Amino acid sequence: MTKGPIASTLDAGEQRIAGEALQGTVVDLIDLSLVAKQAHWNVVGRNFLSVHPSLDELVTVARDFTDEAAERATAIGVSPDGRSSTVASDAGTAGIDAGWLKDTDAIAAVVANLAAVIERLRTRIESTEKADPVTQDLLIAITAKLEQLHWMWQAQGS
Repeated sequence: MTKGPIASTLDAGEQRIAGEALQGTVVDLIDLSLVAKQAHWNVVGRNFLSVHPSLDELVTVARDFTDEAAERATAIGVSPDGRSSTVASDAGTAGIDAGWLKDTDAIAAVVANLAAVIERLRTRIESTEKADPVTQDLLIAITAKLEQLHWMWQAQGS
């Protein structure tokens, strides 16, 4: 990490590990919020009335956690990068099709995207265990909520 205006309490190696984990989380969560918003605007079908507001809930959760991860990065002296070009090149989400989405397809897309983000978060949890337990705690909290939503979205699609 390059020197910046915010001094970290972590050593350079710990800062690098935590910073990379947080940056990856920021881009994944930004893209997850975009996937959910795209589905929100385009969902149609018999379950529209339950799926539509649930997508907004997911957007809110993803955006709130994005802010928490970005602010944690800043607190340890790492400048978060949420630019669209960075998100497009670095996010590990599964994506979503363009156009109208049948409610069952929207649900399946959300489940797949949540699973992809959760998988990457679990890897980051492991990588930050020794480097920065505070960042690890944040990643655990994010994962716990996303796993709860993953379960709920799967149940909605059953």
